[in-house]
Amino acid sequence: MESLHVPETVPVMTLPNTVFFPQALLPLHIFEPRYRQMLRDVLARDRLFAVARLDPAATADAIEPAHTIATIGIIRACQKADNDTSNLLLQGMCRVEIQSILREHPYRLISVRPLATVSGGNHAQLENERLEVMRLLNLRRRLGTPAPKGMTQFLESIEDVDTFADVAAFNLCEDGDFKQTLLEELDTRRRLQLFAARLKSEIEEQKLRRKLQGRLTDDQIADN
Repeated sequence: MESLHVPETVPVMTLPNTVFFPQALLPLHIFEPRYRQMLRDVLARDRLFAVARLDPAATADAIEPAHTIATIGIIRACQKADNDTSNLLLQGMCRVEIQSILREHPYRLISVRPLATVSGGNHAQLENERLEVMRLLNLRRRLGTPAPKGMTQFLESIEDVDTFADVAAFNLCEDGDFKQTLLEELDTRRRLQLFAARLKSEIEEQKLRRKLQGRLTDDQIADN
């Protein structure tokens, strides 16, 4: 955070079911006219914009209401097509709190405050939490939950525990509401503990399902 310059205002994409984390890599297809204009502008400046999750619990009269905690990312790669759409790869930089919406046109511009995480424990405690999450992820995968190819090896190579927690949550947590909870938790140790508790619950559900399923295949389970 000391070496990271976060601008006071940035454009933002408000997306349903997308929770973006620092250090995560998010592929995006840009096709809406407002976001094509946004992309042209940020590429000409600092290549930065934020991604916020649409908040379905917000008031119905709000236009694309967003959760107040989001993540700023930097465009690492961008490929433009002949029809003026683009495919890009956005890498998360840091959490931010959305303080206000400055304008809506031609795209949403927000004022933000950067948020720094805290460790919540010493090195040994954090390492124990990291190893427990890794153990549970491997167990969940062996019980049948798919994971992106090579993700286990990639996570094991990450030395920084805060980065590990964010990348693991982004890639291996499916529940959008829970992912938003993890994004908003600034205590790294607590974030790992919350993730571990969720993984344990999912593993127990998997074990119960396998017990009830018996020798039936997945295609036959509806006939049970």
